[in-house]
Amino acid sequence: MMEQIQIEVTKKLLQINTIKIQLSNPFTWASGWLSPIYCDNRKLLSYPEARTFIRDQFCKLIEEKYPDTEVIAGVATGAIAHGVLVAEKLGIPFIYVRSEPKGHGLENLIEGDMRVGRKVVIIEDLVSTGGSSLKAADAITNFGGKVLGMMAIFTYNFPQARKAFERAGVELTTLSRYQILIDIALQQGSITPEQVEKLNAWRENPEHWGR
Repeated sequence: MMEQIQIEVTKKLLQINTIKIQLSNPFTWASGWLSPIYCDNRKLLSYPEARTFIRDQFCKLIEEKYPDTEVIAGVATGAIAHGVLVAEKLGIPFIYVRSEPKGHGLENLIEGDMRVGRKVVIIEDLVSTGGSSLKAADAITNFGGKVLGMMAIFTYNFPQARKAFERAGVELTTLSRYQILIDIALQQGSITPEQVEKLNAWRENPEHWGR
């Protein structure tokens, strides 16, 4: 069932060009890494049918896996809107976690009414290395919240990310993932078998790819 959801979500992401593949003209990430793939899930918000489908899949999974969820947390800034949509449908409170504490006023790292002991599911739009995502989980835990799990729209399945989530003891569930993306793009003729080899080489060693 989970793989079928991931296939459907991936097709929708490709249909609206949320994910772009450019081997000959790679993107440069904020980290400085060169990447043949760029995923911009903010575009989903402009497509009502796709964003509603994503919201509904998150809600179904939360109700199945974490039925005692009390709060939905979005990771700023990309997952705030998606998190709000999920919280609204579930009828529970929403908070969001900043990447850094606000530099004025109350200097909050967590925005919203977060109470100690609340059970939280975190919504993330994209997981790459996992660093910023797990930083948000740490912020909630340090505040006194209980992180039940994290859900994201897409993950690159980097080895270092898998290890980081395992070390942190945070369960990650994603609506789409790298290998399914590659399989579908190949089936649709968007990429060739030779390009698949190059894309998989990038995923195994993204830090040094293209250098």
